[in-house]
Amino acid sequence: MKQISVIGLPVAATTYAGAVEWILDHAANASSTVAVEAANTHVAALSRHDPAFGETMARFDLVVPDGMPLVWAINQQLPPEEQLTDRVYGPTLMLETLKATDGKPGFRHFLFGGKQSTLDKLTANFAEQFPGTTIAGAYSPPFGEWPADEFETVCEKIRESKANLIWVGLGCPKQEHWIARHKDKLPPGVYFGIGAAFAFHAGEVRQSPPALQKIGMEWAYRVAMEPRRLFKRYFTYNSLFLYHYLRDRVAPTR
Repeated sequence: MKQISVIGLPVAATTYAGAVEWILDHAANASSTVAVEAANTHVAALSRHDPAFGETMARFDLVVPDGMPLVWAINQQLPPEEQLTDRVYGPTLMLETLKATDGKPGFRHFLFGGKQSTLDKLTANFAEQFPGTTIAGAYSPPFGEWPADEFETVCEKIRESKANLIWVGLGCPKQEHWIARHKDKLPPGVYFGIGAAFAFHAGEVRQSPPALQKIGMEWAYRVAMEPRRLFKRYFTYNSLFLYHYLRDRVAPTR
């Protein structure tokens, strides 16, 4: 799978089909832990701007282009016949992976993070949408600071479930740091930093219209829905992404 540097972050030039194939191949042969991230401009800019987060992202094995600006940046470095026509949006990648394992033995999913009520809604929704897919377990961690033995508790629940596809919804950058920090000690499987997908698929947060997603304006819709929580984040990291992208573009001519 071809990797393209987007402001220093290696991003796979792939489609949903390519990503799902990679994921299922690694899940079926899970002798170690691999990490998957759906990166938008926030993730890419934070990886460039924050050295600690950059080190965290270096531990991820597959980074797919969640945001259209990343797709556009990738396409500028590819010949026309190889260019991408769509992003690999994290919430949709989750659905595509669940769909691909529907009725297939050997694939077991685990949901980690969020409120118990959110996990209950997710489990019920996925059971209805993908009746042949196994949701082997779900766990809502304590709110606030975790007990000292929380990591062992999580690992034991994943081991008991025999899951090989583990969806981690702790919010960015907490989920990425958690996966990277514990990668060598986690039970074998494919671990996903999945962000807001839990809230979307539980029906707790509305996704932006497809037309806005296609033109890279999903962020504007989300800011309009949650301005107090998201305005600073999107303004800061969209600006940083654009700054680093333009700087990298002109650097070779200096």
